[in-house]
Amino acid sequence: MSNTPVAKRLDEIKGMNDFPQPRGPALALIRLTQREFVSLAVVAHAIKADPTFAVRAIKVANGLGDSDHGPLVSLRDAVDALGVPPVRSLAMGFSLLENYRTSPCPGFDGDRFWAQSLARAVALQLLVAARDEFPRAEAFSVGLLARVGELVLATLFPQACGPLLQRRAGKREANSSLAESEAMGVGAATLSASILLDYNLSEAYAEAVESLGGPVALDYANDAGQPKLRLLLQLADHIGDICVAPEANWQGMMSALFDMGEALGIDAPNLIAICDRAAHDWREWGANLELATGPMPRFEQSELVPSADSATPSSEPVAAATAAARPAAPAPAAPPRTGALRILLVGAEALVRAPLRGQLSSAGHRLVEADNGRQGLAAAIESQPEVILVDAAAAELDGVELIRTLRQFKTGRGIYALLLGDHADEEQMVRAFEAGADGFLALPPTPRALAAHLLAAQRVAGLQEDLRRDQEELRRVSAELSASNQKLKEAGMTDMLTGCPNRRYAMERIQQEWAMAARTERPLACMVIDLDNLKQINDAHGHEAGDRTLKLVASAIKGEMRAQEVLARSGGDEFIVICPDTALEAALACAERMRAAAAAQPVVGGAQPLHSSVSIGVAVRDASTLDPEALIRLADQSAYLAKRNRNSVATMQTALRAGRSA
Repeated sequence: MSNTPVAKRLDEIKGMNDFPQPRGPALALIRLTQREFVSLAVVAHAIKADPTFAVRAIKVANGLGDSDHGPLVSLRDAVDALGVPPVRSLAMGFSLLENYRTSPCPGFDGDRFWAQSLARAVALQLLVAARDEFPRAEAFSVGLLARVGELVLATLFPQACGPLLQRRAGKREANSSLAESEAMGVGAATLSASILLDYNLSEAYAEAVESLGGPVALDYANDAGQPKLRLLLQLADHIGDICVAPEANWQGMMSALFDMGEALGIDAPNLIAICDRAAHDWREWGANLELATGPMPRFEQSELVPSADSATPSSEPVAAATAAARPAAPAPAAPPRTGALRILLVGAEALVRAPLRGQLSSAGHRLVEADNGRQGLAAAIESQPEVILVDAAAAELDGVELIRTLRQFKTGRGIYALLLGDHADEEQMVRAFEAGADGFLALPPTPRALAAHLLAAQRVAGLQEDLRRDQEELRRVSAELSASNQKLKEAGMTDMLTGCPNRRYAMERIQQEWAMAARTERPLACMVIDLDNLKQINDAHGHEAGDRTLKLVASAIKGEMRAQEVLARSGGDEFIVICPDTALEAALACAERMRAAAAAQPVVGGAQPLHSSVSIGVAVRDASTLDPEALIRLADQSAYLAKRNRNSVATMQTALRAGRSA
């Protein structure tokens, strides 16, 4: 990004009028955090003005994986844990997610883009937290914004981006930046990295983000030259791709997943645990953000083999079990929950499988067979049986070691394992139960003993299925409750008629702005706006016309406000406007624009359309206003003064006094 033509092109793009920008409270927060020497306490205080973002910031902070403290519940603690740059980039990311879900570019699927970005953010935060080598606080923001350059280019250059997206057809290209640079003068990855640097995120993360547009290393296990942070981001990006991919594509994407994990030294069980957690968190975030996430990938059912350099004693036979075993163990279709079980039978044909095959098949059970322990382990991982019957003396990998190795996998811990051996060998029986066996049967087992053990296996399988259903229901209910609670919080701060914040929100916000103005010695203005003829409109045209008037006037006023200003309905026909960093003259000029906009807005149609008008009182913080309530009272008194003439703006203060207070 040091290349001069590239830097010049980046500046040109960032200066374009349609460049995607955060809006509303997010923009105000970003501007605040860009000031010098702003404290974390002030940032936390400002975030309280946006309850939705406050909840999200606390949720991200709780995902840092810091074992030194318990769950974070206060906003101040969350901001302390994250720091200013991550908070600023989070505000931008969530604002863009809410406001840029559609694009003029044909072929750009905004919902899919943000779903993948959200999955990448969750995955990267979990991966970084597990390694403790890189800045944790920035991980979620980096994951969310790692491909924001694609959104920017699709927004600014829809016609040029369209053919590129159609050519890719949803697949990542090995070197997409080259085609983008040729078409638009800069690659999306370079643009993404530049935006992260603008928000003061670390250069190491920016370099990793820029690498997403370059050639993708396919031989992850042997590519020792790649920085680990780059590999972590590529792994998180691939997890995001899996999350949004069609279910039919999941299995084909798993090989690259485990190759990346092996290159990073993450063994298969730990990688599956991280992916499974990421998928659950992704769906929960999606519900909170009202973003469709689709079905949850089944990572544990797609596991191939654990890492070849796993620390477990049995990792070598596991790694060797792949190629030879899979042809002998095709995965059967999962049956409906009945008395039938999916059973894996492991052992020699003559001694084990032939005597038991007929008995198990005649009882309706579905069989998968393996000749030796190596094949049996691979078959268990692939076919996910409910029961495994394994000969203690199985060739290549004996039954005890097979069960011990199987219990190391999340997917293997739920299989009901029965060891077939010699009842007279007490030591073998003890070793079997220590390894994780659920039962021990004499070989060959009697029909009654075998049926009794399978009856126990059916009960355990039924309980596991009930537990899975209960867990899924709990996750669904939890997501719904979380979304409902968030909506209730927002509703408690919102006037339902106009969509503006309500008086409760206004009073909390003006307290925050007052504290900030006192700390920074910056001016603070307040307006009280009163509709002049709402009662007459209600009486003459009905309350529906009155409600429509309130909404139209609120919309007209909003159109004249700056991003950091807040319009709240305080009740009835009255509004409050809070204007940070605004002296008296500027506030009066703004109020005059609002008055003119409201007066020009027809509120009742017809041959002679009816117009409403407003009277606006303006006040600024000075020596006579000792607290926020005094400032509002002074603005209210000014509104009474304006009300004498109607359709006017007035203040009880003089420009000279306002100048001294500023």
